[in-house]
Amino acid sequence: MGYTVFPSGRLHLPAADDAAAVTAAKAAWAGRPHGPDFERWAPSDTLEDVAWVAAAAITRDGDWIEFGFDDEGDPKWNDHATAFFVAIAPFVRAGVVVIEGEDGARWSYRYSGGQVAQEGVNGWDSSSEPFGDPVYGPPPA
Repeated sequence: MGYTVFPSGRLHLPAADDAAAVTAAKAAWAGRPHGPDFERWAPSDTLEDVAWVAAAAITRDGDWIEFGFDDEGDPKWNDHATAFFVAIAPFVRAGVVVIEGEDGARWSYRYSGGQVAQEGVNGWDSSSEPFGDPVYGPPPA
């Protein structure tokens, strides 16, 4: 069960900021119900290592990360995926990730200058912005 997604896109997230982005993502997941089990995915020190939580696969190409379908894991969308895309925002210079849901719904996260904006409606929870849940806080200023 779950909502299968097919992510694609490319973000300018310098390799030097990879570890800080992973730390931010793990902090966003900490204490959340049904959090990721990093014990079964060692090591989990790069964005490529933790992308499965965001229902994606990531490939690093220099200072860019490319998103694709996670055919090795369980690419189901959940609030941990949303938290990931919000948590990495401060480290992303530019780019877009498009998410296509199993039912054809399409939404995207557009990054610019360390901030993220959602375009379209999330097919999993019908949200129009990733900040609707109090866990994520208000949109960046």
